[in-house]
Amino acid sequence: MISLAGRDILHGWGKFVFTGFGLGLLIGVTLIMAGVYRGMVDDGRALLDNSGADLWVVQQDTLGPYAESSSLPDDSWRSVRLLPGVAQAANVTYLTMQVRQGGRDVRAMVVGVTPGDTTQPGWPPYLVAGRHITRSHYEAVADTATGFRLGDRIQIRRSLYTVVGLTRRVVSSGGDPMVFIPLKDAQTAQFLKDNDAILQSRRRTEANPAFNRPGVPGLLDAVIDSQSSNTMVNAVLVTARPGADLAALAGDIQRWRRLTAHTRASMEDILVGKLIATSARQIGMFLVILSIVSAAIVAFIIYTLTMDKIREIAVLKLIGTRNRTIAAMIVQQALALGLIGFMVGKIAATFAGPAFPRYVLLLPADSVLGFLAVMAICVLASLVSIRLALKVDPAEAIGG
Repeated sequence: MISLAGRDILHGWGKFVFTGFGLGLLIGVTLIMAGVYRGMVDDGRALLDNSGADLWVVQQDTLGPYAESSSLPDDSWRSVRLLPGVAQAANVTYLTMQVRQGGRDVRAMVVGVTPGDTTQPGWPPYLVAGRHITRSHYEAVADTATGFRLGDRIQIRRSLYTVVGLTRRVVSSGGDPMVFIPLKDAQTAQFLKDNDAILQSRRRTEANPAFNRPGVPGLLDAVIDSQSSNTMVNAVLVTARPGADLAALAGDIQRWRRLTAHTRASMEDILVGKLIATSARQIGMFLVILSIVSAAIVAFIIYTLTMDKIREIAVLKLIGTRNRTIAAMIVQQALALGLIGFMVGKIAATFAGPAFPRYVLLLPADSVLGFLAVMAICVLASLVSIRLALKVDPAEAIGG
């Protein structure tokens, strides 16, 4: 019957191959959707790995700098650094924005790092070209995904920066490439008000009698200076000493410093379990829909092929062919269709994945599971045709 199934496929090879090609494109989309989800998870984990931190110290009762807004005084790192078990503590700011280069805008996460020691947490873990930031102002290190090159001049808010270094695969949880600039510049870009806002704030303050006391000289100026200053950061990244109990250290920070400290496990839970949870459910629904559509296509084409050879099946029954042999022939055709479709889909996903704007991670394990799922769908889709074939009356071979 293997030969008979093969001969039947060769007889209608055009319909069979084109159906397999169309099914393959559908399977390719399914594999890419799974790869997009894997890429989202990998982006989140890469963000945590590239930060180089063991603990993320953020504003009290917040989920951290990646999931929601967090603001800390920029001297908070000193009190955190003095705690037993802390090896390093560094301020950092994060701001997702449009970075202008020439006539184009690039969506990027701008990261403010403290100039000096490049081993501090928050710095890019490695460079593929150029050097690290050495000046306190107007230098930047960018991910290659931004399309920036060494020596490019980029604009962040009102200031221009020179790209002095390039890194790779350093992205935010949303897949946006990162641009690293000095901390003071990042604070200015994120927290400092523009000139019009400062002017309006000054007028409101001057009109407030509480800050305009004749007997307290300099009070008005002090208030205005405080309103226009930028002394906040989004988080303090902490690396612990070898052997330190991270959970206990996080508890000490929360108890004595009145701040919230997240460990690597809790940050990963926030990124994967909260930030991309909705996207994961959407992708899951698409995968279910695509699986149902794939099963319907396989069932329809196998049913059509079975209907075309009703007389031949009746002849087989007439000469004594067992039902299991006829069923096996139909299943073999369905599996052959699934095999062609999966090969086309895998090739399409491999070549089309890098062209997607989001990172697509195609894992071998997912490909194996996808192959098994396709084969299972093909077997289930062939059941309708098998039921039709088993109901064929052998007399139809004579009556036809």
